[in-house]
Amino acid sequence: MNATKRAGLVGVTGYTGMELTRLLAGHEGIELVRATSRSEAGKPLSAIYPFLQGTKLAGLTITQPDIADLRENCDIVFLAVPHATAMDMAGQLLDAGARVVDLSADFRLRDPAVYQTWYKHEHSRTDILPQAVYGLVELYREDVRKARLVANPGCYPTSSILALYPALAEGLVETDDIVIDAKSGATGAGRKASLGSLFCEVSDTFRAYNLGKHRHTPEIEQEVSRIVGQDILLSFNTHLLPINRGILSTIYTRLKKGVDPAAVRAAYEKHYAGEAWVRLLPAGALPETRFVRGTMFCDIGLVTDPRTGRLIILSAIDNLCRGASGQALANANLMLGLPENMGLNLAPMVP
Repeated sequence: MNATKRAGLVGVTGYTGMELTRLLAGHEGIELVRATSRSEAGKPLSAIYPFLQGTKLAGLTITQPDIADLRENCDIVFLAVPHATAMDMAGQLLDAGARVVDLSADFRLRDPAVYQTWYKHEHSRTDILPQAVYGLVELYREDVRKARLVANPGCYPTSSILALYPALAEGLVETDDIVIDAKSGATGAGRKASLGSLFCEVSDTFRAYNLGKHRHTPEIEQEVSRIVGQDILLSFNTHLLPINRGILSTIYTRLKKGVDPAAVRAAYEKHYAGEAWVRLLPAGALPETRFVRGTMFCDIGLVTDPRTGRLIILSAIDNLCRGASGQALANANLMLGLPENMGLNLAPMVP
């Protein structure tokens, strides 16, 4: 085993930062040596996250973000900072020779014009954009191993792309009539105080939001278009669930003529054979968020409807672990030459 790798985490106070500290507290190959926050600098990490008491991270002092310090003391840096902030920071770190896993959207979209359209901000580091590898390990594992900059996928895209991949790769469904109906827990909105994510606004209700304009739309379209080698336009629709964490995506596609249910299941079994984190559920079983909570699993269920000619694909992930911090850690493991699953063999948080 190689010597323990040193990690920095910029933006420790958000939900993704919190989840990364939970995972790194028990990681055998990576030690968190820098955790940064402008607002909480000077405090021990356990002062803002009491669950770290008794772990190796309890006494780590939060510092101000400092590029030179991060580069000198870290083998890899996680950026859990807002969009438009990450691109310049990632650029400075790469210029200094560091490896970076960016949890924002700043390097997910390969076309800077598309980024500017959806995020209303001009991309300032287009010079390093071609270096960024999209960090969905089931699709880009070998590229991630060689990367210095990984764009960690969004939570909704992770759920949607993994669900669609085998059906599109095997040409089982039409590409012009895909509807994604996705629902997320409230942590997907981030940790900043806002009216829409207050307990009384989320509890005991269920609502749609950002219909037709969710920023994850071009990310999903980009990746599914690459799978089939042609541009795909799809309908992506999001809803807020009255739960803390989890995503359930229900995806409606049209089967091509002559495709039977056995061929569909065989395609998913073929593409996900040997993939420890994608679980194809038995026929008749459907995913639930509670069975993936706190894990890297993506549970997939398949329903073929002969009456309408549709293949309905369901997937469930934990938006914080598989959809963000756990996925970032899997990417970091690969970039550092560690086993992909190190620190990520997690049992679901049930009930």
